[in-house]
Amino acid sequence: MGIASHFPGQPAPLPPRPPHPCRTWPVWFRDVMSNFRDAGGAPTTDGGVVRTGVLYRSATLAEVTPDELATLAGLGIRTVLDLRRTEEVATYGRIPDADGRRYLNVPPIHQPWDATLVYDEAAGPARYLADRYLELARHGIEGYGRMLRVLAEPGATPAIVHCYAGKDRTGVLVAMVLDAVGVERDAVVEDYVLSATQVEAIFRRRAEVLGEEMPDDIDVHKPRAEVMTAVLDHLDAGYARVPGGVGADGGAAGWLRANGLTDADLARLREHLVEPS
Repeated sequence: MGIASHFPGQPAPLPPRPPHPCRTWPVWFRDVMSNFRDAGGAPTTDGGVVRTGVLYRSATLAEVTPDELATLAGLGIRTVLDLRRTEEVATYGRIPDADGRRYLNVPPIHQPWDATLVYDEAAGPARYLADRYLELARHGIEGYGRMLRVLAEPGATPAIVHCYAGKDRTGVLVAMVLDAVGVERDAVVEDYVLSATQVEAIFRRRAEVLGEEMPDDIDVHKPRAEVMTAVLDHLDAGYARVPGGVGADGGAAGWLRANGLTDADLARLREHLVEPS
């Protein structure tokens, strides 16, 4: 099935999902960094749940305040994974160093998402984003693979992953992680879509702190369910170990395995992140 077939004229809302009996999901930190939340709490297909307090996601940490640094210290963050390109880090800065906290900048390779890319208004923003994410999957595996191996290392967590807005490069990485450890597919997509509620606040903070102009059209930048659904379906079609496989047998895990991660890497990642039923 071609990827274009996953894009109706308007995004289809996800059906309501009852709260998981073991966790309140998601866990937001709305009084600190933009788009900052715990990736834990999502249910897995075998009745488990992603542990809270292990993996966090955020927009850029370059402009963190002393109070926000105190919040990170209180969470016990041991590893910061920065997905921004090296030139972004050089231009905007990064989180300050701290004892006991490792900083890694290993960006996934991709074409800059700027005016050099042609945006097809007829195809719409969903198709545009899906194409960008599939480019990340094709070309950014070295950076993503290293980040995932780091997350599987003993003592690497709690960790926080971020990029510029915490929704695209970070969204792809977190979706791959959640899907590979067996999170229910609708919960993987729902976690990605949650960033849509934060897009205006992300750009507003950038305007206030850096003096950047607000985008003319905020909606273009919002994550849509059909984008991540199409990307994951594409990986399922090309990389799932078995048709309809989930977790280690699914498309995201298969894509990671095809690009150098081992079954042992994926098993360690699941062991770190998933609390069994």
